[in-house]
Amino acid sequence: MLQEGEAPVVIGELKNGRITSVPEAEQFQQQLDPKTHDVNDRVKRRDKLVKVDLEDPNDRYDGEHTPETINVTPDANGEATAFRIEPVARVAVAIQKLIVKRAVAFTFGNPVGLNAEPQEGSREEDVFKAVKRVLFDVKSRTLNRKVARVIYSSTEAAELWYPVELPAESSRYGIKSKFKLRVAVLSPLKGDKLYPYFSEDGDLIAFSREYVIKDSKGVEHRYFETYTDAAHFRWTLETDSWNLIEGFPKANIIGKIPVVYGSQPEVEWADVQNLIDRLEKLLSNFADTNDYHASPKIFTKGDIHGWSKKGESGAVIEGDENADAKYLSWAQAPESVKLEIETLLRLIYTITQTPDISWDSVKGLNVSGVALKLLFMDAHLKVQDKCEIFDEYLQRRLSIIQAFLKVMATSDTAFSAACESLTIEPEITPFMIEDEAGTVNLLTAATGNKAIISRKTAVSTLGWVNDVDAEIGQIESEEAAGSFADVLEPSI
Repeated sequence: MLQEGEAPVVIGELKNGRITSVPEAEQFQQQLDPKTHDVNDRVKRRDKLVKVDLEDPNDRYDGEHTPETINVTPDANGEATAFRIEPVARVAVAIQKLIVKRAVAFTFGNPVGLNAEPQEGSREEDVFKAVKRVLFDVKSRTLNRKVARVIYSSTEAAELWYPVELPAESSRYGIKSKFKLRVAVLSPLKGDKLYPYFSEDGDLIAFSREYVIKDSKGVEHRYFETYTDAAHFRWTLETDSWNLIEGFPKANIIGKIPVVYGSQPEVEWADVQNLIDRLEKLLSNFADTNDYHASPKIFTKGDIHGWSKKGESGAVIEGDENADAKYLSWAQAPESVKLEIETLLRLIYTITQTPDISWDSVKGLNVSGVALKLLFMDAHLKVQDKCEIFDEYLQRRLSIIQAFLKVMATSDTAFSAACESLTIEPEITPFMIEDEAGTVNLLTAATGNKAIISRKTAVSTLGWVNDVDAEIGQIESEEAAGSFADVLEPSI
């Protein structure tokens, strides 16, 4: 039990146990949100001041700007010079979000496989079914994507498992229990500060988090809680002092930390952030140039006596014998700008191993199985790298679930023993569009053009009907009727 006054020392030690620094969550959120990119910052990218003539109402009021946008500055002679604020183009692109979305989709686009070898009819098989039911109840497919999105966007995430008491005893997990398992995702992007504490051997021996909760009156309360394999502590900050909340510490019933923690060194777009900034600046500058050159301009020479009216067709411009008028054209196309934009996009996709699967990029491809594998190969290699994070992450999740199931089945000693003996290995399968026609053709050729599945299996796989047997019977009756008609038809 902690003595009075020891809390600040203990909390300080738990915070210092981090191997890496606390993620810059605000900076990552700013980079993720296009509205807060540098090109939208009016300090880093200033609007232009355009000199105007106060005597000319058309110059002062251009249909968009109000008198408040005019800045009148007297010079040394006391003469006023008027300026109008001209907004510059600001083109922000959500490439950071796209990189994260693609990485999440390829990592967990397919459900995670669970590999185990329980004997049929054994208690290990019952445990395996119970683990699957727990994962189904917490919507593990969505949970996996949420965790991956947080890790890719903020470098770390954690999930906290805890039991919830039911109003009545239930057999939802194949055992009688008054509890069900729930899970919460802890994210730096939502204000959670995570403090994993590792031993010299790299084992997680304590996990803490600091968070803020607002009450109904809008008052913020700061908490710091710690989980160990033996106990759960929770402190609250009151008048600059951490105090242990009444009722804590609580015993940890499963004997292991009920938290799964995952991290990576950098956010997904860290290596290309400068390229994205350059791309947005280039696009914004180019947009300004287009705004200036888009409207045609007429260059005149000599004396022009009269201009045609606006909207007048077949108009004539009058001038003296030395007068001349012609449209100004953009003599040099911005090929260098186009080349740099294309190069930046290609580098961004390549460095982050993000496939460019936009319609313009894939519409001319031969969508065969080999072409799809080549298109997604870099993304699949990236998923293999991510397995260094998620293989261990998912394995620990399964271990925690089995530990809770063991405690919940205290009266069933065989089930509890099976929770310890059963080994389940998660398997991540990268997302891939299946070329089913190519696979069928390959297998058919390998069997000498013979059938590789039954008609019943084919109809069931198609999924267009609910009653497969009735559909097969209908098909056979129609075939029989057709054969009977062929027999009665006259032959020539």
